[in-house]
Parts: sequence; C-alpha cells; structure tokens
Amino acid sequence: MAGEPGSLLIVGTGIRPISQTPPEALAAIQHADDVFYLAAEPLTSTWLRSINPGAQSLHGFYAAGKDRRESYTEMVECVMKPVRQGKAVCFVSYGHPGVFAYPMHQAVRIARSEGHRVEMLPGISAEDCLFADLDVDPGTTGCQSFEATDFLIRRRIFDPTSSLILWQIGVIGVNAYRAESQIWNRGGLEVLLEVLMLHYPAEHEVVIYEAAPYFWCEPKIQRTTLKEALTADVTPLSTMYVPPKEQRPLDNELLSRLRKTNIA
Repeated sequence: MAGEPGSLLIVGTGIRPISQTPPEALAAIQHADDVFYLAAEPLTSTWLRSINPGAQSLHGFYAAGKDRRESYTEMVECVMKPVRQGKAVCFVSYGHPGVFAYPMHQAVRIARSEGHRVEMLPGISAEDCLFADLDVDPGTTGCQSFEATDFLIRRRIFDPTSSLILWQIGVIGVNAYRAESQIWNRGGLEVLLEVLMLHYPAEHEVVIYEAAPYFWCEPKIQRTTLKEALTADVTPLSTMYVPPKEQRPLDNELLSRLRKTNIA
C-alpha cells in the first residue's frame, strides 16, 4: 500500500443525538478529515453538519427494492476511499456503532486487513434505553437477544424463563430496502408470533418498544399479548420484549455445594 496509512474511527451518537453522544465521539466528528454518517432522522444530519460542515450522509445508497447488502457494500467502499488516501476518517452511526451495524464492522475488518489505524468507540444502544424505560434488570433473570429473522430461520434455542429481546420485528424476512415507515412484512410478524406461542401462552404479555429519539419525546411502549400483538403499531424500528414465563427452579444440589464452598 502506497503512502502513509489512514485512520478509521467509528463512533455512535446514541439513540438521542447530542444528549447521548460521548465527548470523545463529538471531538472525533469535529476534527476528522472526512465524516460519513448514517442517521435515523433529519435533525441528526443537521446537527452533524453543524459540527463538521463536510459531513456526508450515506443514506443515498439505499433505494426502494435494492438489496440492503448491496447498499452496505457501497457504503463501506465510500468510507474506505479517503482512508486509503491516508486521511483521518470518522464513520458515524446512530445508537451504538457496533450493534446491528454490518457496514461498520465490515469497514473495521477491511481497514485492519489493509494496515490502517482503526478504533470503535462504544455508544448508547436501543437495548440500554429499553432496560431503563421498561425497568428491566438483565442480571435478575438473564437476558437473551436475537435479531428476529435470525431467531426464526436458525431456530435459535432460548430459555422462556429468561427475558427475551427480539429486534427488527417489523422487517422480518425482508432483504430489500423500503421507504415505508410502517411494518414492512406483517406476515413475518405473524410467523414469529406463532413460533413464540409454542413456548408461551397466547395471553402472555409482551411489549412492543421503540426508544425515544429526542429527550423531549416519550418512548413508544405498547403492552399487549402474543395473540393480540398483530394489532399493535409495529414499524421497522420496533423491538419486542418478552418477559420470563415463570421463575426457573433452583438446583438445590448445586446450591448446597456452593454454600459449602463459602464456609469460612
């Protein structure tokens, strides 16, 4: 590779840009030679360009009917071009830049393989907001987290006595980008609910959740049952939280052994 290696710093704005953006990420955006970003809504774009006027949105690589994987490949190539020219590049994502962020991870893999300096800074994810907004402590019953399509097509094994989080329930089975703000595949959600009702009663309460994008907004929290969830207002941003069905019984033999190990 000719010339000096470039650098790639990947940062997240949190779910609520400005208020949840770490100072280190803010400084990186301000001082980078080139800034590329994926934003969930237009106010974030305006804010990022106020920090770095040269910031460029990658949203234009999406197109109705276009496979999202093709869009991601084009985004990564766009980001890598100035990195290969020896520039300091900042790649910005909403939320946590490493969570549901294929293009960010792909850019990291390529940049590292080519010998560039690479770092990813952690950010606040939708899961962090969910724990706070729904008053869920993952340390109490444990917590399982799956992308909804992957959960179905790989028949993921899970424990109904532990919390279950299913992401992207509004785009199940959909590869191509769509511009609609409402659910992209209601049939996919129906299949998910059928599978869940093999493990939980139809009356089991679930929560359809969306984190608030601004500090002045309220999170979207819809409490419903599995059998009624199809009538909920589901969008591509919706997440389903499934509380534990029941408490898992203690293993008394192991409990006794642990008590013996703790005798002073």
